[in-house]
Amino acid sequence: MLLTSYFLAALAIALAWPTPLALSKAKWITRAPVQAVLLWQAIALGGGLSMIGSMLVWGLTPLGDNLISALHGGWRLLMGDPGVQYPGVVHLFALSTAFLFGFHLVLTLIRAAWRTSRQRAKHRQLLLLLSNPSETRPNTLVIDHDMPVAYCVPGISNSVTVLSRGLLTQLTPEEQQAVITHERSHLDQRHDLLILAFTAWNEALPWLPTSKLALEAVRQLIEMLADDRALERVNRQTLLKAIVTVATAAAVEESTSANNSANAQLVGMPGGEVSSRRLQRLLSPENSLNRPSRILVLTSTVLLLACPTGLLIAPTLLSWN
Repeated sequence: MLLTSYFLAALAIALAWPTPLALSKAKWITRAPVQAVLLWQAIALGGGLSMIGSMLVWGLTPLGDNLISALHGGWRLLMGDPGVQYPGVVHLFALSTAFLFGFHLVLTLIRAAWRTSRQRAKHRQLLLLLSNPSETRPNTLVIDHDMPVAYCVPGISNSVTVLSRGLLTQLTPEEQQAVITHERSHLDQRHDLLILAFTAWNEALPWLPTSKLALEAVRQLIEMLADDRALERVNRQTLLKAIVTVATAAAVEESTSANNSANAQLVGMPGGEVSSRRLQRLLSPENSLNRPSRILVLTSTVLLLACPTGLLIAPTLLSWN
Protein backbone atom coordinates (compact mmCIF):
# COMPACT_ATOMS: atom_id res chain seq x y z
CA MET A 1 0.00 0.00 0.00
CA LEU A 2 2.78 2.45 0.86
CA LEU A 3 4.61 1.67 -2.38
CA THR A 4 1.40 2.26 -4.33
CA SER A 5 0.94 5.60 -2.59
CA TYR A 6 4.48 6.66 -3.50
CA PHE A 7 4.03 5.67 -7.14
CA LEU A 8 0.75 7.61 -7.33
CA ALA A 9 2.35 10.66 -5.71
CA ALA A 10 5.23 10.55 -8.20
CA LEU A 11 2.76 10.28 -11.09
CA ALA A 12 0.72 13.18 -9.72
CA ILE A 13 3.83 15.37 -9.53
CA ALA A 14 4.83 14.43 -13.09
CA LEU A 15 1.35 15.25 -14.42
CA ALA A 16 1.13 18.48 -12.43
CA TRP A 17 4.25 20.20 -13.73
CA PRO A 18 6.79 18.73 -16.22
CA THR A 19 4.33 16.90 -18.48
CA PRO A 20 1.94 19.84 -19.11
CA LEU A 21 4.90 22.18 -19.54
CA ALA A 22 6.47 19.90 -22.16
CA LEU A 23 3.17 19.37 -23.99
CA SER A 24 2.45 23.11 -24.16
CA LYS A 25 5.76 23.62 -25.98
CA ALA A 26 5.46 20.59 -28.27
CA LYS A 27 5.38 21.41 -31.97
CA TRP A 28 3.38 18.38 -33.07
CA ILE A 29 0.14 19.47 -31.39
CA THR A 30 -0.71 21.85 -34.25
CA ARG A 31 -0.54 18.86 -36.60
CA ALA A 32 -2.87 16.72 -34.49
CA PRO A 33 -5.17 18.93 -32.41
CA VAL A 34 -7.69 16.13 -31.77
CA GLN A 35 -5.06 13.87 -30.25
CA ALA A 36 -3.59 16.80 -28.32
CA VAL A 37 -6.96 17.67 -26.76
CA LEU A 38 -7.47 14.03 -25.73
CA LEU A 39 -4.00 13.99 -24.19
CA TRP A 40 -4.70 17.17 -22.21
CA GLN A 41 -7.87 15.58 -20.85
CA ALA A 42 -5.97 12.45 -19.84
CA ILE A 43 -3.34 14.56 -18.06
CA ALA A 44 -6.01 16.41 -16.09
CA LEU A 45 -8.00 13.29 -15.17
CA GLY A 46 -4.94 11.16 -14.49
CA GLY A 47 -3.36 13.89 -12.39
CA GLY A 48 -6.47 14.40 -10.29
CA LEU A 49 -6.95 10.67 -9.76
CA SER A 50 -3.29 10.27 -8.81
CA MET A 51 -3.36 13.12 -6.30
CA ILE A 52 -6.50 11.87 -4.60
CA GLY A 53 -5.47 8.21 -4.85
CA SER A 54 -2.03 8.72 -3.30
CA MET A 55 -3.47 10.43 -0.22
CA LEU A 56 -6.34 7.95 0.03
CA VAL A 57 -4.12 4.86 -0.20
CA TRP A 58 -1.58 6.24 2.25
CA GLY A 59 -4.30 7.11 4.73
CA LEU A 60 -5.83 3.63 4.47
CA THR A 61 -2.51 1.77 4.89
CA PRO A 62 -3.08 0.83 8.58
CA LEU A 63 -6.46 -0.68 7.75
CA GLY A 64 -5.43 -3.29 5.19
CA ASP A 65 -2.95 -4.66 2.68
CA ASN A 66 -4.90 -3.49 -0.36
CA LEU A 67 -7.59 -0.97 -1.23
CA ILE A 68 -10.55 -3.36 -0.87
CA SER A 69 -9.44 -4.79 2.46
CA ALA A 70 -8.58 -1.30 3.72
CA LEU A 71 -12.00 0.03 2.78
CA HIS A 72 -13.57 -2.96 4.48
CA GLY A 73 -11.44 -2.28 7.56
CA GLY A 74 -12.54 1.34 7.51
CA TRP A 75 -16.18 0.28 7.42
CA ARG A 76 -15.63 -2.07 10.37
CA LEU A 77 -13.94 0.78 12.24
CA LEU A 78 -16.93 3.03 11.64
CA MET A 79 -19.21 0.26 12.88
CA GLY A 80 -17.26 0.14 16.17
CA ASP A 81 -15.32 -3.11 15.67
CA PRO A 82 -12.64 -3.11 18.43
CA GLY A 83 -10.47 -5.55 16.47
CA VAL A 84 -9.57 -2.97 13.81
CA GLN A 85 -6.39 -0.93 14.26
CA TYR A 86 -7.17 2.77 14.62
CA PRO A 87 -5.27 4.97 12.12
CA GLY A 88 -2.90 7.58 13.46
CA VAL A 89 -3.35 11.32 13.21
CA VAL A 90 -1.17 11.57 10.11
CA HIS A 91 -3.18 8.90 8.28
CA LEU A 92 -6.45 10.54 9.29
CA PHE A 93 -5.12 13.83 7.94
CA ALA A 94 -4.27 12.15 4.61
CA LEU A 95 -7.76 10.61 4.39
CA SER A 96 -9.41 13.93 5.21
CA THR A 97 -7.29 15.72 2.61
CA ALA A 98 -8.20 13.15 -0.05
CA PHE A 99 -11.93 13.44 0.60
CA LEU A 100 -11.86 17.23 0.87
CA PHE A 101 -9.81 17.58 -2.30
CA GLY A 102 -12.14 15.29 -4.25
CA PHE A 103 -15.17 17.13 -2.90
CA HIS A 104 -13.55 20.46 -3.81
CA LEU A 105 -12.98 19.37 -7.41
CA VAL A 106 -16.53 18.10 -7.85
CA LEU A 107 -18.06 21.14 -6.15
CA THR A 108 -16.01 23.52 -8.31
CA LEU A 109 -17.16 21.75 -11.47
CA ILE A 110 -20.81 21.94 -10.38
CA ARG A 111 -20.47 25.60 -9.42
CA ALA A 112 -18.81 26.47 -12.73
CA ALA A 113 -21.53 24.64 -14.68
CA TRP A 114 -24.29 26.38 -12.71
CA ARG A 115 -22.72 29.81 -13.10
CA THR A 116 -22.16 29.33 -16.84
CA SER A 117 -25.72 28.10 -17.32
CA ARG A 118 -27.16 31.16 -15.59
CA GLN A 119 -24.92 33.52 -17.54
CA ARG A 120 -25.98 31.95 -20.82
CA ALA A 121 -29.63 32.26 -19.88
CA LYS A 122 -29.20 35.97 -19.10
CA HIS A 123 -27.25 36.46 -22.30
CA ARG A 124 -30.02 34.84 -24.37
CA GLN A 125 -32.58 37.16 -22.76
CA LEU A 126 -30.42 40.13 -23.67
CA LEU A 127 -30.07 38.87 -27.24
CA LEU A 128 -33.86 38.69 -27.57
CA LEU A 129 -33.92 42.45 -27.01
CA LEU A 130 -30.90 43.42 -29.09
CA SER A 131 -31.01 41.05 -32.05
CA ASN A 132 -33.22 39.75 -34.84
CA PRO A 133 -33.42 36.23 -36.25
CA SER A 134 -31.53 35.74 -39.48
CA GLU A 135 -33.80 35.45 -42.50
CA THR A 136 -31.51 33.04 -44.32
CA ARG A 137 -29.76 31.00 -41.60
CA PRO A 138 -31.49 28.89 -38.94
CA ASN A 139 -30.52 29.27 -35.27
CA THR A 140 -28.72 32.51 -36.08
CA LEU A 141 -29.25 35.95 -34.55
CA VAL A 142 -28.10 39.27 -36.02
CA ILE A 143 -27.18 42.19 -33.77
CA ASP A 144 -27.08 45.78 -35.02
CA HIS A 145 -23.38 46.53 -34.67
CA ASP A 146 -20.93 48.07 -37.14
CA MET A 147 -17.97 45.95 -36.05
CA PRO A 148 -17.65 42.42 -37.48
CA VAL A 149 -18.53 40.17 -34.54
CA ALA A 150 -19.31 36.46 -34.43
CA TYR A 151 -19.70 34.07 -31.52
CA CYS A 152 -21.92 31.22 -30.40
CA VAL A 153 -24.07 30.60 -27.34
CA PRO A 154 -24.23 26.86 -26.52
CA GLY A 155 -27.29 25.21 -25.07
CA ILE A 156 -28.84 21.79 -24.68
CA SER A 157 -31.50 22.36 -27.33
CA ASN A 158 -31.34 26.05 -28.19
CA SER A 159 -27.78 26.79 -29.29
CA VAL A 160 -27.48 29.90 -31.44
CA THR A 161 -24.85 31.64 -33.53
CA VAL A 162 -24.63 35.42 -33.12
CA LEU A 163 -23.49 37.62 -36.01
CA SER A 164 -23.23 41.39 -36.31
CA ARG A 165 -24.54 43.55 -39.14
CA GLY A 166 -20.98 44.73 -39.71
CA LEU A 167 -19.82 41.18 -40.33
CA LEU A 168 -22.56 40.60 -42.91
CA THR A 169 -21.74 43.82 -44.76
CA GLN A 170 -17.93 43.78 -44.62
CA LEU A 171 -17.28 40.11 -45.42
CA THR A 172 -17.93 38.34 -48.68
CA PRO A 173 -20.37 35.40 -48.73
CA GLU A 174 -17.44 32.97 -48.76
CA GLU A 175 -15.82 34.68 -45.79
CA GLN A 176 -19.12 34.69 -43.95
CA GLN A 177 -19.38 30.97 -44.62
CA ALA A 178 -15.90 30.48 -43.13
CA VAL A 179 -16.76 32.39 -39.95
CA ILE A 180 -20.16 30.74 -39.51
CA THR A 181 -18.79 27.24 -40.09
CA HIS A 182 -16.04 27.96 -37.58
CA GLU A 183 -18.50 29.09 -34.92
CA ARG A 184 -20.97 26.28 -35.52
CA SER A 185 -18.22 23.71 -35.20
CA HIS A 186 -17.84 24.89 -31.60
CA LEU A 187 -21.50 24.03 -31.08
CA ASP A 188 -21.49 20.74 -33.00
CA GLN A 189 -18.40 19.42 -31.22
CA ARG A 190 -19.53 20.76 -27.81
CA HIS A 191 -16.30 22.62 -27.18
CA ASP A 192 -18.05 24.46 -24.37
CA LEU A 193 -17.94 21.29 -22.26
CA LEU A 194 -14.18 21.05 -22.70
CA ILE A 195 -13.74 24.68 -21.75
CA LEU A 196 -16.02 24.18 -18.73
CA ALA A 197 -13.97 21.23 -17.45
CA PHE A 198 -10.63 23.01 -17.75
CA THR A 199 -12.06 26.26 -16.38
CA ALA A 200 -13.25 24.37 -13.31
CA TRP A 201 -9.83 22.72 -12.98
CA ASN A 202 -8.17 26.13 -13.12
CA GLU A 203 -10.58 27.58 -10.54
CA ALA A 204 -10.10 24.60 -8.23
CA LEU A 205 -6.29 24.81 -8.41
CA PRO A 206 -5.43 28.47 -9.03
CA TRP A 207 -2.11 27.99 -7.24
CA LEU A 208 -1.03 25.40 -9.83
CA PRO A 209 0.49 27.25 -12.81
CA THR A 210 -0.08 24.37 -15.18
CA SER A 211 -3.86 24.47 -14.65
CA LYS A 212 -3.95 27.87 -16.36
CA LEU A 213 -1.46 26.60 -18.93
CA ALA A 214 -3.76 23.69 -19.76
CA LEU A 215 -6.79 25.98 -20.10
CA GLU A 216 -5.00 28.28 -22.54
CA ALA A 217 -3.61 25.36 -24.52
CA VAL A 218 -7.02 23.73 -24.88
CA ARG A 219 -8.55 27.06 -25.96
CA GLN A 220 -5.99 27.32 -28.75
CA LEU A 221 -6.49 23.72 -29.82
CA ILE A 222 -10.25 24.19 -29.94
CA GLU A 223 -9.81 27.15 -32.27
CA MET A 224 -7.60 24.99 -34.48
CA LEU A 225 -10.25 22.28 -34.58
CA ALA A 226 -12.84 24.87 -35.63
CA ASP A 227 -10.46 26.17 -38.30
CA ASP A 228 -10.11 22.64 -39.68
CA ARG A 229 -13.88 22.32 -39.93
CA ALA A 230 -14.09 25.68 -41.73
CA LEU A 231 -11.40 24.57 -44.19
CA GLU A 232 -13.73 21.76 -45.28
CA ARG A 233 -16.07 24.42 -46.67
CA VAL A 234 -13.78 27.22 -47.84
CA ASN A 235 -10.19 27.57 -48.99
CA ARG A 236 -7.36 28.61 -46.72
CA GLN A 237 -7.02 32.13 -48.17
CA THR A 238 -10.69 32.88 -47.54
CA LEU A 239 -10.50 31.69 -43.95
CA LEU A 240 -7.34 33.67 -43.30
CA LYS A 241 -8.84 36.85 -44.73
CA ALA A 242 -12.00 36.42 -42.66
CA ILE A 243 -10.02 35.82 -39.46
CA VAL A 244 -7.70 38.79 -40.06
CA THR A 245 -10.62 41.08 -40.94
CA VAL A 246 -12.52 40.25 -37.76
CA ALA A 247 -9.39 40.39 -35.57
CA THR A 248 -8.18 43.67 -37.06
CA ALA A 249 -11.55 45.35 -36.74
CA ALA A 250 -11.83 44.25 -33.12
CA ALA A 251 -8.37 45.64 -32.36
CA VAL A 252 -9.24 49.08 -33.76
CA GLU A 253 -11.60 49.78 -30.90
CA GLU A 254 -10.29 48.57 -27.57
CA SER A 255 -13.66 48.63 -25.86
CA THR A 256 -15.18 46.48 -28.62
CA SER A 257 -12.37 44.02 -28.27
CA ALA A 258 -13.03 43.80 -24.53
CA ASN A 259 -16.73 43.26 -25.19
CA ASN A 260 -16.00 40.43 -27.61
CA SER A 261 -13.76 38.74 -25.09
CA ALA A 262 -16.36 39.22 -22.37
CA ASN A 263 -19.07 37.72 -24.59
CA ALA A 264 -16.97 34.64 -25.19
CA GLN A 265 -16.17 34.18 -21.52
CA LEU A 266 -19.77 34.85 -20.58
CA VAL A 267 -21.10 31.94 -22.62
CA GLY A 268 -18.21 29.67 -21.70
CA MET A 269 -16.58 29.54 -25.12
CA PRO A 270 -13.11 30.37 -26.43
CA GLY A 271 -12.73 33.98 -27.45
CA GLY A 272 -11.38 33.17 -30.90
CA GLU A 273 -8.00 34.74 -30.15
CA VAL A 274 -5.65 34.72 -33.12
CA SER A 275 -2.63 33.25 -31.39
CA SER A 276 0.70 33.11 -33.16
CA ARG A 277 0.59 29.32 -33.37
CA ARG A 278 -2.89 29.35 -34.82
CA LEU A 279 -1.98 31.98 -37.40
CA GLN A 280 1.27 30.23 -38.31
CA ARG A 281 -0.64 26.99 -38.77
CA LEU A 282 -2.88 28.66 -41.33
CA LEU A 283 -0.10 30.57 -43.06
CA SER A 284 2.29 27.61 -43.32
CA PRO A 285 0.24 24.41 -43.33
CA GLU A 286 2.01 21.23 -42.27
CA ASN A 287 1.20 17.62 -42.98
CA SER A 288 -0.95 15.85 -40.42
CA LEU A 289 0.83 13.74 -37.85
CA ASN A 290 1.66 10.33 -39.33
CA ARG A 291 -0.22 7.24 -38.26
CA PRO A 292 2.46 5.71 -35.98
CA SER A 293 2.83 9.01 -34.12
CA ARG A 294 -0.94 9.34 -33.69
CA ILE A 295 -1.10 5.80 -32.34
CA LEU A 296 1.73 6.62 -29.93
CA VAL A 297 -0.11 9.70 -28.65
CA LEU A 298 -3.37 7.78 -28.24
CA THR A 299 -1.52 4.96 -26.45
CA SER A 300 0.02 7.50 -24.08
CA THR A 301 -3.44 8.95 -23.48
CA VAL A 302 -4.85 5.56 -22.53
CA LEU A 303 -1.87 4.78 -20.31
CA LEU A 304 -2.23 8.05 -18.41
CA LEU A 305 -5.76 7.03 -17.48
CA ALA A 306 -4.95 3.36 -16.93
CA CYS A 307 -1.85 3.80 -14.75
CA PRO A 308 -3.55 5.45 -11.73
CA THR A 309 -6.43 2.98 -11.95
CA GLY A 310 -4.04 0.06 -12.28
CA LEU A 311 -1.95 1.20 -9.32
CA LEU A 312 -5.07 1.40 -7.18
CA ILE A 313 -6.40 -2.06 -8.04
CA ALA A 314 -3.11 -3.95 -8.63
CA PRO A 315 -2.48 -4.79 -4.94
CA THR A 316 -5.99 -6.19 -4.71
CA LEU A 317 -5.52 -8.36 -7.78
CA LEU A 318 -2.17 -9.62 -6.52
CA SER A 319 -3.64 -10.52 -3.14
CA TRP A 320 -6.27 -12.66 -4.85
CA ASN A 321 -3.53 -14.69 -6.53
